[in-house]
Amino acid sequence: MNNDLIKIKSEAEGEIRAAKTTADLERVRILYLGREQGKITGILRALKNTSAEERVRVGSFANALRSEVDRLLQQRMAELKKGTMGSALKEEWIDVTRPGARKPKGTIHPITQVRNNVEKIFATMGFSVVEGPEVETEWYNFDALNIPADHPARDMWDTFWLKQPENQKSEILNPKQTQNSKLKTQKLLLRTHTSPVQVRYMEKNNPPIRIIAPGRAYRYEATDASHDFQFNQLEGLMVDKKITIANFKAVMEEFFKRFFSVGTTIRLRPSFFPFVEPGFEIDISCIVCAGHGCSVCKRTGWLELAGAGMVHPNVFKHAGYNPKDVSGFAFGMGLERIAMMKYKIPDIRLFNSGDVRFLKQF
Repeated sequence: MNNDLIKIKSEAEGEIRAAKTTADLERVRILYLGREQGKITGILRALKNTSAEERVRVGSFANALRSEVDRLLQQRMAELKKGTMGSALKEEWIDVTRPGARKPKGTIHPITQVRNNVEKIFATMGFSVVEGPEVETEWYNFDALNIPADHPARDMWDTFWLKQPENQKSEILNPKQTQNSKLKTQKLLLRTHTSPVQVRYMEKNNPPIRIIAPGRAYRYEATDASHDFQFNQLEGLMVDKKITIANFKAVMEEFFKRFFSVGTTIRLRPSFFPFVEPGFEIDISCIVCAGHGCSVCKRTGWLELAGAGMVHPNVFKHAGYNPKDVSGFAFGMGLERIAMMKYKIPDIRLFNSGDVRFLKQF
């Protein structure tokens, strides 16, 4: 039987070298390694009728031969394919219609996608997009928004205060104190919310006003799954004659319905914010369980998403408006928070992690 194997090896090597096409090579493979009538396969099957000693000796040689023939087949296949490609390139040395190698494209960051979507929705309701500086003065960030000096938001643990060169401090003045004999310099800080844009816009524009102000805000606080020292906030403001909470509720219901693409119900809970009166928290019916109660909404059926209220008269006064002539509402919400709700994202830190696996999902 060993003589048969030696003869088969010599024949197989010769036929593999003689194969001119991949079809020829496939016929050689079937002839020697085919499951039904392959020569080497037939010898391996016949071993069951031999002695144990011969089975070990011949079987070892036959298995080695099968591996060798398979290797030679693959090697010759690669040579034939390379030769076919080479001849084609000789006939057509360049194909000007062939597209170039494409490089992988990046994707738009999920927060940018959410911001674009939010701006588009509010634009259809007549709101304009405005922006303000991220480095703010104490006046616009706190005083003009009816946040007195003893308010907890002034605490160093909540605010990034900036150091200023001594020769520049006199240039940053409280705009409402420029007529006083004693000019009070204003400290600079990274804005803790986008609400200062309200006052800045009202100072330069008359009612009616419909604006949203998306942008980054900063707070000196610990980072965890739901908090970060830097985040994106959306501020909204609508001012005109006879604006009521009913107007605000209608705007919010329409926005959340379009943003989450499902029917949502909102509710307003009383809450305190210095720059609005009355103030309230905005909850929407849980988009996961449709208000029936689940682990996401902590079995309440509601998700807290924003803070809002009717603009405080003092804010109107600081902006140069007469609170007896106008009324309006303001609201603020975190873009990361509504993105986490929409896409079921468990950790806010993923947005700034730079993890490509996370970003490729959007």
